[in-house]
Amino acid sequence: MSFRLTPTFRDALAASDRPLAGMWVCSGSPLVAELCAGAGLDWLLIDMEHSPNGLESVLAQLQAVAAAPVTPVVRVPIGDVVTIKQVLDLGAQTLLVPMISSAAEAAEVVAAVRYPPRGRRGVGSALARSARWNRVDDYLADADRHVSVFVQVETVEGVAAAGEIAAVDGIDGVFVGPSDLAASMGLLGQQTHPEVTAAVLRAFDAVRAAGVPVGVNAFDPAVAEAYRDAGAAFILVGADVALLARGSEALATRWVPEADRTRRAGY
Repeated sequence: MSFRLTPTFRDALAASDRPLAGMWVCSGSPLVAELCAGAGLDWLLIDMEHSPNGLESVLAQLQAVAAAPVTPVVRVPIGDVVTIKQVLDLGAQTLLVPMISSAAEAAEVVAAVRYPPRGRRGVGSALARSARWNRVDDYLADADRHVSVFVQVETVEGVAAAGEIAAVDGIDGVFVGPSDLAASMGLLGQQTHPEVTAAVLRAFDAVRAAGVPVGVNAFDPAVAEAYRDAGAAFILVGADVALLARGSEALATRWVPEADRTRRAGY
């Protein structure tokens, strides 16, 4: 029996004539992931860096969203060769690797994704969902076609090296993280500070000059639109946990007296 894998996020970007809008999936819940997958967005980011996600929950979420017309991306917590191998073997076809600040670090990520002799990925496709337990014809020979690699630039050093990072063979896109970038610039919590925005746009210019798609995180619609107009090819515009937090707060504001809400604020 032969099994055909779905397109990667690299393929989705290449096929689109507009920027792709996505959201974070941070709850760790397959049910929430499935709910978000059917919302009509272009892509979902299943996060392992700042969320309660391990291998089992990522697997369950990949399975939960598989039937929906949405492209899942998994952000690993670190560009570690073992972690990357395990997440790929779960069947993740697009990875986002955080905190990449040099071309050398980007090259290490690519090596972790590719099989020898071009890389260091361990061979276990007969045992893994990645190749659907050897039901994908010629998976080992065609693995590069089935996997796309995105890296996250979110430091001052990363912005300075953004063009070199984007030019590394095997890097399919660069995602700019304004929050950590602001912290790196001594502007913690000020991701819309003019200096941070200027740094983001410098990274945009360098990545696009290398011929690679660039994306960004921006929950404020006005900020997201500005980055879209500046050339962002993919944008994260919200998060499941943020939507639930703000939505439940709005319910409380509407139905619970302020004095009671204030009293309960500290539990």
